[in-house]
Amino acid sequence: MNTTDPALLRVVNAYESLTPASLPGLLQLYAPEARFKDPFNDVRGRQRIGEVFTHMFEQLEAPRFMVLTAIRQQDEAVLVWRMAFMLPRYMKGGQFICGASHLRFDSADLVADHRDYWDAAEELYEKLPVIGGMVRALKRTIAG
Repeated sequence: MNTTDPALLRVVNAYESLTPASLPGLLQLYAPEARFKDPFNDVRGRQRIGEVFTHMFEQLEAPRFMVLTAIRQQDEAVLVWRMAFMLPRYMKGGQFICGASHLRFDSADLVADHRDYWDAAEELYEKLPVIGGMVRALKRTIAG
């Protein structure tokens, strides 16, 4: 990851060191009415964004983000990342999700809009017992 943009570096560092205790610091990098959207959530405001991450920490064991690429041009940025985690109740061993985030910064260099892009079917559902087989079969049927 290489970027020298101070606002983007703050976001990258906050995600790469994210824990339940450091979550308030991450949220301060977001505008008060920021929007966060991923395959499961579409929320506005720091409190609701915080609830998304609190839920993540409650559901996943040892989630950790690693930012592979961070690029900013004017008020927009893209992060390419990998999130490692464990979900022992449903999956054996460590798992990971690869994705990208599109960020838009406001005039105060706070994140005003955050949209995550990742394939929930491939990165999560296909790895689950029972449902994974059905998702893989559906994928093969659609692919022809």
